[in-house]
Amino acid sequence: MKNIDDRTYWNAPNGAHRRVMYKGAGFNDKDIKTKFHIGIANAFMEGSPGSAHLRTITESIKQGVWEAGGMPIEFGIPCTCGNVSNGAEELKYELVGRDIVSMSIEFVTQVHHFDALILVASCDNIIAGTYLAAARLDLPTLVVTGGPMMPGVYKGKKVLAPDVDIAILAGDNKDLSDMEECVCPSFGACSVMGTANTMQILGETLNLVLPGTATIPAADLIKLRSARDAGRYIIELINKGLTPSKLITKETLLNTIMVDMAIGGSTNAVLHILSIARDLDIDITLDDFDRLSEEIKCICGVRPSGPYNVVDLHNEGGVPAVMKMLEKKLNKNVLTLLGNTWEDILKNIEVESSDVLRPLENPLHKDSGLKVLKGNLAPKGAIIRPSGVYEEMKYFRGVAKVFSNDFEALKAIQDGKIVAGDVIVIRYEGCKGAPGMKEVMLSTDALVAFGLDKNVGLVTDARFSGFNYGAIVGHVCPEAYDGGPIALVENGDMIVVDVKNGIIEVEISDEELDKRYKNLVRPEPKVKKGVLAVYASTCRTADEGGAMQTW
Repeated sequence: MKNIDDRTYWNAPNGAHRRVMYKGAGFNDKDIKTKFHIGIANAFMEGSPGSAHLRTITESIKQGVWEAGGMPIEFGIPCTCGNVSNGAEELKYELVGRDIVSMSIEFVTQVHHFDALILVASCDNIIAGTYLAAARLDLPTLVVTGGPMMPGVYKGKKVLAPDVDIAILAGDNKDLSDMEECVCPSFGACSVMGTANTMQILGETLNLVLPGTATIPAADLIKLRSARDAGRYIIELINKGLTPSKLITKETLLNTIMVDMAIGGSTNAVLHILSIARDLDIDITLDDFDRLSEEIKCICGVRPSGPYNVVDLHNEGGVPAVMKMLEKKLNKNVLTLLGNTWEDILKNIEVESSDVLRPLENPLHKDSGLKVLKGNLAPKGAIIRPSGVYEEMKYFRGVAKVFSNDFEALKAIQDGKIVAGDVIVIRYEGCKGAPGMKEVMLSTDALVAFGLDKNVGLVTDARFSGFNYGAIVGHVCPEAYDGGPIALVENGDMIVVDVKNGIIEVEISDEELDKRYKNLVRPEPKVKKGVLAVYASTCRTADEGGAMQTW
């Protein structure tokens, strides 16, 4: 148990200048000296449904902290909405945002000498950044999620944010205008298994989010009650001495990978898990993902792996229900946030098979939610989402059509230059090449809108959204900017993707690859100033998480 009386930083005579500052901010001497200081990082942002409600959640957290005898100190952290930049060049900032968030939390926490942290976030790389900060700082930490959005209803059918993207490209402005009014009916993260909800869910398996709370809908008042509980519990977490380095072990991360596979989670989770592992000095590689993909199949029918939404999954029991279905495979003896084990939690969980969630013995898909591909086109690996790939496209061989960015590929689709049997290759959009490893979203949505998603493949060193489905291969490593083989592909080359066997190849000889490599000229950096330039000069490769981790 941490002793409040030992905090000479605040309580000794030479701490007077610190106490003066806090008194000037409205705290009294008793609060400053006798209560644990709990930093509360709030990713509130008015311009996103995933974060516009976080002030209310944070107020509930602060109430809980005060009730438990702590002193909450709220501060803001950067927050964006990836859907706002969808289809724009600025989307390349999103992955970089993860590292900016983690550094922002680190900066404020170190300067203000917090005893513990509660981090409040919902969306994509923002919540991933809170996890990375928790691992790096190793203080008692809770993350409170904003929860998923309720699904909208349009023409009698449930609609979600990705439906808007497809409607845009379909060109029916009247349909689009009407859909706009109802697709986001509440606060919360878009209710598909995109990066936001994937990372909220994985927060429970990472022992950063209290069990059973990650998927509580933003519109459900239970969300506020659970936030207040989190505020109370942080003091208990301090007293138990439980920090991320004790709670996030290799076994914990393997559990996290298994859950990601089972829910058909966003491929971006691979980057985040690898980066968290690196900050904790845990040996996790793409080989672990590859091995577990053979054992764990997709059991969750949330879009894009099925027709349901995350609220449906919550109603089936949320994350504990998923883990119950995986019970035979999990490392159940790992410690949880509550100080017990997952075995202790799961023995009290009952769940029934449904079209939303199936047992591992009877999966919804015979494939996993993620698969690592390797071959001469991606010697260090690439990622595909098998549960979102049509059966007829799980083996495809097609003609390469090469582009330098998402916009070029989109125009080619719109102009009718992409036909059945083609493989779109988008390169120089990786971690260093973009820079920022931009999400490829325009061309993937266009393939659906133009009816090409069942007969055209796409291969890129960029990322793609958790919304996407189809024969889309991303995270190709090494990326083009690092001289990876994807930089050597030419129009007309034959590309083979074999999902079952984990193969991605370009059908040209080693001799021809060597010849092309000798003639390869690396392009000038696209960005030479600002945060993107800093990111490009300090980031690791995608197969190592793509974070600004120079160590």
